[in-house]
Amino acid sequence: MESLQQILDRHPFLSGLDRRFLPQLARLASHKKFEAQQMIFHESRPAKELYLICQGKIGIETALLGIGDLVVQTLGAGEVVGWSWLLPPYEYHYSARALEPTEVIVLNGEALRGQCESDHDLGYEMMKRFALVIVQRLAATRAQFLHFAEPSTGHEPAKPWAIGVVDE
Repeated sequence: MESLQQILDRHPFLSGLDRRFLPQLARLASHKKFEAQQMIFHESRPAKELYLICQGKIGIETALLGIGDLVVQTLGAGEVVGWSWLLPPYEYHYSARALEPTEVIVLNGEALRGQCESDHDLGYEMMKRFALVIVQRLAATRAQFLHFAEPSTGHEPAKPWAIGVVDE
């Protein structure tokens, strides 16, 4: 069976990371599985973990007044979910739901934040990676909201819950 350190070493999100950080990250990691439609975390709740997707798909959702939950981005194997542990107020800005059976590596974000504070080299590497994730998430959200601003074509409008999938 493959160790957590080996899984972390080959996960695309950590590609190019100095291998000396892998044992530290492995100590903060655990393996977890989610069933289809199982909530992983909820918007506005304390952000304590991040998830490296190994298999499956996760929908990033936000509540939209009058519509309910809108999927703004769909993420799959090799991607990461949960950056809110990194920046105050340490609350999730979106919700996440497994769209199909999904396997992840969970990292304790609170402990990782502490390690990033004490080891600025690790902190810089994490900030570079998560800055890109944040920009991608914001761009995906903006793209979804632009669908609502498109002029009518005379056709029946798309169902809001059907337009919310953005694959990278």
